[in-house]
Amino acid sequence: MRDDDNLRGQGTPTINDVAALAGVSKKTVSRFINKSPLMSDATRAKVEQAIQQLGYVPNPQARALALRRNFMIAMLHDNPNGQTVLNFQKGVLSAIKDTELALAVRPVDRTSPGLLADIESFLTKQRPLGVLILPPISERDDIFDLCKRLDIAYIRVGSAALDDPAHCVASNDREVVQELTAALLAKGLKRIGFVRGPEGFRSPIERENGFRDAFANNGVALDASLMAQGNYRFDSGLAAGRELLDREDRPGAIFASNDEMASGVLHAAYSLGLAVPGDLEVVGFDDTATASHVWPTLTTVHWPIEEMGRLAATKLVSEFLGDWTHDCDLAQVVVPSYIVERASAKL
Repeated sequence: MRDDDNLRGQGTPTINDVAALAGVSKKTVSRFINKSPLMSDATRAKVEQAIQQLGYVPNPQARALALRRNFMIAMLHDNPNGQTVLNFQKGVLSAIKDTELALAVRPVDRTSPGLLADIESFLTKQRPLGVLILPPISERDDIFDLCKRLDIAYIRVGSAALDDPAHCVASNDREVVQELTAALLAKGLKRIGFVRGPEGFRSPIERENGFRDAFANNGVALDASLMAQGNYRFDSGLAAGRELLDREDRPGAIFASNDEMASGVLHAAYSLGLAVPGDLEVVGFDDTATASHVWPTLTTVHWPIEEMGRLAATKLVSEFLGDWTHDCDLAQVVVPSYIVERASAKL
């Protein structure tokens, strides 16, 4: 009787059985299961053959105990835009769909004095393989000091590079806003309104800097009175739109820092009897479903938040699962945004 037949007769095969049949250590089998690149093709083939002969099925709970981690990615966020969170989550799930990994989404309150204690308690109890942190809390270095102290892998996500390439995924907000604003200026639209995002976020700063860059680079004076405060929500866009448009020297175009506020600007224009794009051109940022559902449809910037989620998860997982990379370039940091032209502004 063959050795594998003897092993089959002893009940459910274990990782020790696989190691014995393959003639390798238990640690080597564990490396194979975790898809580590630190083994030869010949050894990999022996372990794979032993697993097939025995019908061995890895036990996720046992593996988690050995790693002192659960097979889970944690996602931390405190973001006022629910669509942003959902789109990022969609990207993460697309990256891990063929693995044993699960995603745990944890909303937090960045204004709470107990924020760090709350995050530490969550990470200590859940023991995730790693954590993905969305803006604006991704901009807090103390959270990453905490991750390092707990020895938990992390990826910071933002509108600009926030860390070294191994721990960061970013978009190029400043550059793409500069490009879009320059296109409006090239049409002869010199008076362009701007609706800021909420204070305390890096993305509004990057987008406003891109807006200012376009004026400076094209030698056009920027009228600061045409800049209004918003908070990434529809009602703030509506209020900002009324503020900017209910004046004799109203702008010929308005750039809102996200699509929700841009849709508010559209409503403000409609309430004042202004035609878009005839009397006013409106552009947004994000390219969420809102952009294609409002009328006129919004010219906007496609913010690649779903693609960023996929890359961020792949970077995080690759640290534990070796060569599983979904064909992503793990050295990539910036996922480029691009302009989507629709009816509200012709570029």
